[in-house]
Amino acid sequence: MTTTDLVADLAKKSGLVWVSYAGRSHAVWHEWVGDAVAVVSGGTEQALPDIAAQPVVTLLLRSKSTRARVAEAEARVEVVAPGSEHWDTVTSALKSGRLNLTDSGDAIERWGRESVVVRLVPTGVVAVPGEIDATLRATRPSLSH
Repeated sequence: MTTTDLVADLAKKSGLVWVSYAGRSHAVWHEWVGDAVAVVSGGTEQALPDIAAQPVVTLLLRSKSTRARVAEAEARVEVVAPGSEHWDTVTSALKSGRLNLTDSGDAIERWGRESVVVRLVPTGVVAVPGEIDATLRATRPSLSH
């Protein structure tokens, strides 16, 4: 299994990933779309402050059954702008996967106005529990032992 396959498998099995950058970790709902984790943030959606300004972030991936962290993956941040190559595919997948969406008919248009949509594309740099800094064991999500 390649590192991208591992990240894809873990991301697809969990409706929640943690995105870590600038000294903070944020739990976010997402969709795996093509080769990347897709996330919408800002406006009335989940907060990922300054995500568009980050060149890379770390995805903290956990087991759906145990909720333990099973991998960390570096990902390149790509902003998906309205009308861009990935906009329709990514926003359609996000809309389909979004729970409790109150404005289903207008959500994608709203995201284009008030939110930022990003693709978090794995770079191939992945660490598993034996390789992750042991001092992180006290953080959320906890490491698998």
